[in-house]
Order: sequence, then structure tokens, then C-alpha cells
Amino acid sequence: MTSFFVRASNMKSKTQYSLNLKLIPLGFLLVFLILLIFRSSSSSSQKKPIQKLESTTCPPLSSTPTSTKIPSSIAQALIHYSTSEITPQQTIREISVTSNILQVKSPCNFLVFGLGHDSLMWSSLNHGGRTVFLEEDKSWIEQIKLQFPTLESYHVVYDSKVHHAEELMKIGKGDEQCRVVVDARHSKCPLALKGMPNEVYETEWDLIMVDAPTGYHEEAPGRMSAIYTAGLIARNREDGETDVFVHDVNRFVEDQFSKTFLCEGYMKTQENRLRHFSIPSHRATLNRPYCP
Repeated sequence: MTSFFVRASNMKSKTQYSLNLKLIPLGFLLVFLILLIFRSSSSSSQKKPIQKLESTTCPPLSSTPTSTKIPSSIAQALIHYSTSEITPQQTIREISVTSNILQVKSPCNFLVFGLGHDSLMWSSLNHGGRTVFLEEDKSWIEQIKLQFPTLESYHVVYDSKVHHAEELMKIGKGDEQCRVVVDARHSKCPLALKGMPNEVYETEWDLIMVDAPTGYHEEAPGRMSAIYTAGLIARNREDGETDVFVHDVNRFVEDQFSKTFLCEGYMKTQENRLRHFSIPSHRATLNRPYCP
């Protein structure tokens, strides 16, 4: 009888330990959001002027004091991730790379290729800014809208396949039109996405995340055009720099296309499967080479 209670106690301890490990990433997210709210509230109450970064065109914050009440979007995120058994696709260390940039630049313009379980998190971390999601699956957009109606998302059609990647790489490297920095809608490069909503082309994005479309099998659309277009949008901004993130760089497409079209010379860091690039405006400096 004694040994039975010992075994039961051991099993309970192991279960609690396992649950505690699973809660670590969630705890990090909750702490980060709370610190973000505290920072915003503290700055407002002291009425200190906000210094603008030269490298971003983020919309200015209001000079009037704001309420210390938790914004509804952040409250919704806290409740969602506290009660959901589904975790974001990225690891805590990968998420931290982007969240550190958002801590400096938000509220700003954040474009995300992909709509997923981490979308509410990205939108909340950019509280007060504009976060737009581009998704290949119409039915998935409708499903997410029912759950999170405040998220701004658009359907995008991709006409490529993963098995086209090597051919598209040759075209991208060999076609001089793929090195011309213009509005993607007017680009003559076959890699440029031209069917996105006009506001995507007409907004200067401070951060761009490429975590879609699907790219894990040969018949999937792949991220060839998404990566190329992200780089083109970043280069075509009026001035400043755009932080571009590419996830799943353990795969051929994400690895080779990010190195080639976002440029290894612009790469700032890599954390596991996430790469971070900082791409300057090519319109602000004439005759700037495509890659440094």
C-alpha cells in the first residue's frame, strides 16, 4: 500500500513538471504583454515626448494621456493564449527576435504572409499599429474571422509550386528585370506578386514576416514569390529600413531564396529556423547595388 502511494506521488510530480514546462512559453508571452502595457501607461502618465526613429514611418502616438485600462485586443490575447491548447508555430526564441524589434518600432505597419494561431499575438504586440495578414486559404480566413473579427486579413492567390523553385531561382538570378526596384505591381520579374490588395503596395511597411504560403510539399505554392516580393517592397519604400523575417529557413526554398533576394549582406541574425534581415530603401540612395 505504501509503495502504491509513492508511485502515485511520483506520477503526480512528473505530470506537474511536464505541465510546468509547457506553460513556460505562455508565461513569457503574458509577461511581455504586461510589460508592454506598463511601458505604454507609464510613458503616458509622465507626459514625456516620444522620440521618433529615423528608420521608420510608424504613425505618431497621441500626445493626450491614455487610460491605464488594458486594451481589449490585448485582454483578448491574454485570455485566448491562457485557455488554448494550441501554441504558436514559432518557438519562444524565434518569437523573441521579432518581438524585440516590435518593442522599439511599434505602433507601426506590420505585414505578415500567413494567418495562423500566432496572428492574434502579432497583432497584440503591435498594439496601436496596423497589422495585415495575407492568406492563401479563403475558408481559413473565414474561420479565423469568426473567432477574431478584429484581425485584418486578405486572400492572396499564388500560381507557383515548390517543384518550380529551381527554375524560378535561375530566372531570378538571370533576369535583369528581377534586380530593378519598382512597385511590385509594375515589375517585369516573374517572381513579383501582382495580385495583392492595393493597400499592400501603397503602404510603407516597417516589418514584414514571411511565414506562408504552404511550402512543405512539392505541390504546395511555396514561398519563392513571397520572399522576393517582401524584398522588393522593402527596397521600394521612400526612405528608412524595413525589418524582414523569414521562417522555416531549414527548407531549401526559404534558405536559398532569402539569401539570394533578401541578401546575406542584409542579414542581422538567425535564431533556429527564423532569419532577420534589415533592408534599406533603394529609392533614397541612387545606384545602390541590389545586394551589398
